[in-house]
Amino acid sequence: MSPTRPARTGVAAALLAALLFALLPAAPAAAEPAPTVALSKTEGGKGGELTVSGSGWKAGALLMLLVCGQSAPGKGVIGGTNSCANTEGRAATVDAKGAFSQKLPVAEPPKPCPCVVHVAGVTGQQDSVDVAFTVAGHPTAPLPEPTGTGRLAVLATVRLEGSSGVLVWFGAPARREVVFTVGNLGQTPLKDPVFEVGSSHGVFSPQYEERPWRGTLQPGRKAEIRLPVELTAGAHGDYQVSVRYDGKVLVEQPWGVGRPWGVTLFWLLLAVVVPAGLFRIGMAVVDRVRPAARRRPHRQHAQPHPPHAHRAPDRAPGPVPPATAAGDERPTAVLPWFTPHSAPSENSPTTKGQS
Repeated sequence: MSPTRPARTGVAAALLAALLFALLPAAPAAAEPAPTVALSKTEGGKGGELTVSGSGWKAGALLMLLVCGQSAPGKGVIGGTNSCANTEGRAATVDAKGAFSQKLPVAEPPKPCPCVVHVAGVTGQQDSVDVAFTVAGHPTAPLPEPTGTGRLAVLATVRLEGSSGVLVWFGAPARREVVFTVGNLGQTPLKDPVFEVGSSHGVFSPQYEERPWRGTLQPGRKAEIRLPVELTAGAHGDYQVSVRYDGKVLVEQPWGVGRPWGVTLFWLLLAVVVPAGLFRIGMAVVDRVRPAARRRPHRQHAQPHPPHAHRAPDRAPGPVPPATAAGDERPTAVLPWFTPHSAPSENSPTTKGQS
């Protein structure tokens, strides 16, 4: 037996062990703890105060704290935030450890009890937790029977459909349709659900508007939902479209809106056309008010030639006409056959035979 065989056997065993370790299923990652909420007291009267604290929330998330009526833990806030004392609500920010603590005044909600303290994420986290709370002296009433609220879940990728027209280039509101597919995971039919669609820009929270969907979604069925969304006039930049149902956000979709360059072009043209028009109007006014003499400068018109019908007839050669009057600068024509050499001189001697 060669001395190197044990070494080779050890290497092969080590490689086999490494291969088996790689093929073993990885241990499941530890699930993140669910957010929790605790109250300093479970009952209080109007005008009082309680401390709401929680842990397991996402760091930096903004939470809204409300006292809501006609609600119960596990059943949600029936009727939405219309059942809550919204004017007495408070906001809380989660610290770096995922905890928060905030004082909340006790207020009477618009709906009768049973009541809860409703803690819901506004930005950074969309979870919500309800804790039972009794408002002393507030009326109580049984919870309404379920009307088939169902339980929706998004089953397909969200998308925005539609295109911007020419008017959007000049500042008209941009419009789209947010399209997604949902399934009813509950045990009751869902009839005419009412969704809420909102858009946010930058650090601002979305402003939701109700968008009803007509139809009935049976348990275990799915349907394609199309909801219109519209921005304000002149809006541009990066927006986030959100759709929520029963107080929970179902989908979020980014939306990049271009700048309305037509508005900029309009103002540039206006900056050129208006001054040019004012200049032309001013010149027209100046031309009307200045004297007529300045408007019509003097011009020397040439004397028209007399017609041929009135031309003087040709005359035979004769003596040179007398000199023109003083001041007449027109040149005198000299006949070619009468020159100073041929004119008789007064001092020249007389010819023969003359006396």
